[in-house]
Amino acid sequence: MKRLTSDYFELTSRFPLIPIEDQKHFAEAMVLIDELGIIDEEKLTKGQAKYLMVLTDLVERYERSTFPLKSPFKDGIDVLKYLLEEAGMSASDLGRILGNRQLGAAILRRDRELSKTHIVQLANYFKVSTDLFFWSRGSLQKAS
Repeated sequence: MKRLTSDYFELTSRFPLIPIEDQKHFAEAMVLIDELGIIDEEKLTKGQAKYLMVLTDLVERYERSTFPLKSPFKDGIDVLKYLLEEAGMSASDLGRILGNRQLGAAILRRDRELSKTHIVQLANYFKVSTDLFFWSRGSLQKAS
C-alpha cells in the first residue's frame, strides 16, 4: 500500500470520506471541492488529488440519488418519435430503416415493441446512444 501524505490526512480530519447523507453534509463537501478545485491540477499534491477524486465520487453518488435527472420522454418510443420529427421522417421511413415498411407504423402506435436489433439499427442511423431507447417513465435510468 502506498503511503499517503499528511495533507490527505488533514483533509480527511476536516471532512471524512464517508457517504453523503443529507443536504448539510453535501454543502460541506462542496466547500472542499471548491477549495481544491481552484488549485491547478498539476499543483495538487498526490494526497490532495486522491482526496478530491474520492470526494467527487461521493458527491456524484449523492447527486444521482437525490437529484435524478428527468427526461421529457416517457420511453424509447417517445424518443424515436422526436428523432423522426426532427429528421422530417415518417412511419414509412422508419419501416424502411428497420427493413419492413409496416413495422414503422406498428412501433409508433405501440402495437410492436422495439427489439434490441431495432434499437441498434436506430442508434446507428440517428448516431445516438442505444441508451436513449431504454429510458422509461421520465428518468434517465435504464429500464431492466
